[in-house]
Amino acid sequence: MPLIPEEPQIHESAQGPRATAAAGRPVPTPRPVPGPRSAASPRPGRPGPGPARPAPPMPRPPAVVPASPAENRSDAGSAPQIQVIPAPADGAIDAAEEAVDLLLESGRAPGDVLVLTTGEQHPWAAHELSFGEAAYWAQQDAREDVFFADASAVARAAVRPVVVVAVNGGSDEDVARRLPEAMTRASALLIVCGDPKRVDAVLGAGV
Repeated sequence: MPLIPEEPQIHESAQGPRATAAAGRPVPTPRPVPGPRSAASPRPGRPGPGPARPAPPMPRPPAVVPASPAENRSDAGSAPQIQVIPAPADGAIDAAEEAVDLLLESGRAPGDVLVLTTGEQHPWAAHELSFGEAAYWAQQDAREDVFFADASAVARAAVRPVVVVAVNGGSDEDVARRLPEAMTRASALLIVCGDPKRVDAVLGAGV
């Protein structure tokens, strides 16, 4: 008989933890709070790498210069590829130098590149010519470095895989005559830095 009163005490103690467990159930109510925080954390991460990475490649496409594009095709007699880099007359030389830098970075040998100017001579050409034409043109024959020349002397320029033309001046008639001549000196790629409308009028709308 004395065991009977002890049993309800055991039940009461058993109900105690149940009550605390029940009391513990409302505690999880603040759990939805970490939910939105975790959802908010990936948002700054996504826009960071997302828009930031596509942005740099965007300016590069206009300056994409193949390392060694279609030399086999040119050997077969096809015309070189043509790329136009928009540039004002007073910025054409700078654009041409940037194109040369990209060519060299992409694996082109310096001796593969010829740079022509339709207006004032490139400073390098003017400097080298001060030592005499013989020494100047000997550097072209050596093919050890990028060679700069005036477009008026294109007939004397040797054929190279890549020709870069800076349309930094000259009349429309001069440009119309020099660009086709420059194309005959490019065995793989012709890059023209200048006014696209002016270039298209000479070389055709397909460039």
